[in-house]
Amino acid sequence: MLILLETGAPRECLQGVLDLLSQAGVRSQVQEAPGHLSVLAPHASQALKPDRLEALPGVRRVVPITSPFKLASADAATGRTVVEVAGTRIGDGSLAIVAGPCGVESREQLFTIARYVAEAGVSLLRAGAFKPRTSPYAFQGLGTEGLALLDAVRREFGLGIVTEATEVETFDEVERCADLVQIGARNMQNFALLRRAGRCSRPVLLKRGPSATLEEWLFAAEYILSEGNHDVVLCERGIRTWSAHARNTLDISVVPAAKGLTHLPVMVDPSHAVGRRDLVVPCARAAVAAGADGLLVETHCQPERALSDGPQALLPSDFHRMVAQVRGIHGLLAEGRASARVAF
Repeated sequence: MLILLETGAPRECLQGVLDLLSQAGVRSQVQEAPGHLSVLAPHASQALKPDRLEALPGVRRVVPITSPFKLASADAATGRTVVEVAGTRIGDGSLAIVAGPCGVESREQLFTIARYVAEAGVSLLRAGAFKPRTSPYAFQGLGTEGLALLDAVRREFGLGIVTEATEVETFDEVERCADLVQIGARNMQNFALLRRAGRCSRPVLLKRGPSATLEEWLFAAEYILSEGNHDVVLCERGIRTWSAHARNTLDISVVPAAKGLTHLPVMVDPSHAVGRRDLVVPCARAAVAAGADGLLVETHCQPERALSDGPQALLPSDFHRMVAQVRGIHGLLAEGRASARVAF
């Protein structure tokens, strides 16, 4: 259940709620937002009746959480979650863009890409230092050396770093480097890794698995949330279907569907969804039109020489064009929402 406190309720009232929950053996989390104070106790209904909590001083209302994913559910928050990553806010109504190469290949490659990403006004750089690949013989990333290069890019260009954690054993290294830790599609149900991400001091980007339902994806987020990390961003990256025209099938419908079920921000990765450069920009436009809170896009200065996923990486000119287009679409949608508020 979600226990909503009165506006301006003193801390003694909050402590009274926490003490009662603790006495009943119920784990809880305090949620604070401007003008809102609440306590999330996912399993309180098994030990306490709502009227006992509502009788406490300062308690305004107790909202039951009927969803099976207690922490990720939209009912578990008083508003939408906003995740801040190196000064970029994801989920606040703005459009966040994360861009960069699939993997860190060299200092020259990474710095060249970081420069034109920054020039486009994008403040978050993605690049993998550890790369889980289908083939054991494919490029697996530069590992620790790649993390050092990402740290150098941060210092040089002031970009926030988004990079993937693939194993519990190397998670500490990634956590020290990343501003946003990515859990890739292949690891969406790696439960040990999800629990470690839940104890992480950084926000987490959780990609949807290639065959995962929306419910399975949200349960994966629940693993992270249940360990205490509330800063989780969901990312749709295409699912496996019978279609042969693209690498995967981008599930545009999951964007509004997920936002209807959860308070977490939802981003889209059109690059991995389609695997083809010519389809990335149209799908990026569609994702923004569907209400995505942000995009995760691959770009490379020389995609024909890329060590991984070159065919889906946007050329610098295509990347700049995409940024302008998706920001234009987002701006029009924002104007439309503002006009609708005035009209009604």
